[in-house]
Amino acid sequence: MENLLTGNIVSKNTGISNRMLRYYERIGLISSQRKEGYAYRVYDKLTILRLRQIMVLRKLRIPIKQISEIFRSNDAIRVISTFEHAIEQIDQEITALSLIKSILGQLVSELDEKANIQLQLDWLENSPVTSLIDVLSLPKNTLSEEKLMINSSQTTEDPNHTFKDLTQADKQMGRLLDKEVRIVYLPPATVASIHRIGGEPETETGNLLFDFIKKSDLATIKPDFRHYGFNSPDGNPPHNSDDHGYERWVTIPNDMEIPEGFFKKSFPGGLYAAHMIPFGAFEEWEWLYEWANNHDKYEIAWGDPECMHGLMEEHLDAFHHYLWTADDFDRSLQLDLLMPIKERPVL
Repeated sequence: MENLLTGNIVSKNTGISNRMLRYYERIGLISSQRKEGYAYRVYDKLTILRLRQIMVLRKLRIPIKQISEIFRSNDAIRVISTFEHAIEQIDQEITALSLIKSILGQLVSELDEKANIQLQLDWLENSPVTSLIDVLSLPKNTLSEEKLMINSSQTTEDPNHTFKDLTQADKQMGRLLDKEVRIVYLPPATVASIHRIGGEPETETGNLLFDFIKKSDLATIKPDFRHYGFNSPDGNPPHNSDDHGYERWVTIPNDMEIPEGFFKKSFPGGLYAAHMIPFGAFEEWEWLYEWANNHDKYEIAWGDPECMHGLMEEHLDAFHHYLWTADDFDRSLQLDLLMPIKERPVL
């Protein structure tokens, strides 16, 4: 075990979760080893170096797909092209933020002139930047992406900005728009649950669930079955990565017999905010949290802290997952991040 570190130690030292380590390995970014008589994966110094490189590139906003391409290529021109594209994206973000700053500056100037008078209700509607404010404040509406022209005498910024730039900047800053979050009601259901703690709980529960679905012919018995999963416990404070667990549910008929090791549970259903991600984009949990925490109509309805506080991940198109090849799975897997919500009380 000399110079080899377990996943838990690597996770603690790097801040990269065990789950992301396994994802990076599955897509070929890193590799691990298994030692005879040892239950856990271990990582060598070269892998730790690769992880540090990944962290640097992620902090520079390089997407995982491009990071993978960088590591597969020795072509400096390809790497330069990737970095230049990232610079273009950042330039768009800077441009969008500059426009917003300019608008706010103009409003401050207008208000300075009216500081000693009582404002009328229509003061904002009569502002020279009204049309821009309308676009910025109503991103969930279907708005034209024609260029929004600003009179050159009113601002020194480039007049050619589009609403598309602004929404793209919002996404880059880790903010979700209303149109990117669906409000869904999950119906009550009977589920077969499988749970493991420690080791590789996602993989172990996934294999057991796959086997159960195949042997029970669930796709024939209940072709509308749904597949949920969540951390239990989540491995974060007050827990740690050593007691990280994962639980999976699959919806089943009420009277269905389940194999040993599974447990039959009743899921009460409820109202959820749903945001779809490609597998691996788990940082968007934080985006969904920020969306709910700042929404004017909904708030988070936290659940059991041992079960990811009620948060769940649903494997979309679960019916076909169990017919896919490994390559299909890597290319196609999509998840809904599901956050329990309730309407905010009316004050």
